[in-house]
Amino acid sequence: MLKYSHIILIINLLSLVLVSCVNQVEQKEEPITTRNFEESLLAANRDAVKVEDQQIDDFIARHKLEMWKSGTGLRYMIYERAKGQEAKEGKIAMIEYSVQLLNGDLIYSSEETGNKEFIIGKGVVEAGLEEGILLLKEGDRAKFIIPSHLGFGLMGDQDKIPPKATLIYDVKLLKIKDK
Repeated sequence: MLKYSHIILIINLLSLVLVSCVNQVEQKEEPITTRNFEESLLAANRDAVKVEDQQIDDFIARHKLEMWKSGTGLRYMIYERAKGQEAKEGKIAMIEYSVQLLNGDLIYSSEETGNKEFIIGKGVVEAGLEEGILLLKEGDRAKFIIPSHLGFGLMGDQDKIPPKATLIYDVKLLKIKDK
């Protein structure tokens, strides 16, 4: 039979082994720092942009569209040229438009809401739409594919546009006027 002193010795040895195992596990974990957190967020964002970029490229290929890509990721195609006034920051743009998702769902259109009017460069519309409008002249018709980071981002518009949605704008620049 085990003596009381042997039992105490065994319990102490087991305690020592457990404590040393816990210490080893704790030492292997890297503490969460602001830098680690920011790096992991940046990596996740880069991956999300790559995935969305591939989805856009697949859409373009599937529909046999000939589009240009800007440095920000905006895809654009001006399919009807006019000789009107150039769009410029600070001017008011009036557009006829429709907005769809990549799956083809129509979200908004000027047929139901009326033409859209906004001051270019004031940030009152999606960044991708402003960037695209600056490529146009009065009377031009264009198609823009706006990645989510140039559209409504992670939140959507809290109405019809879901979070992280890629938008397809079909636009006619009707008029450019002074403020």
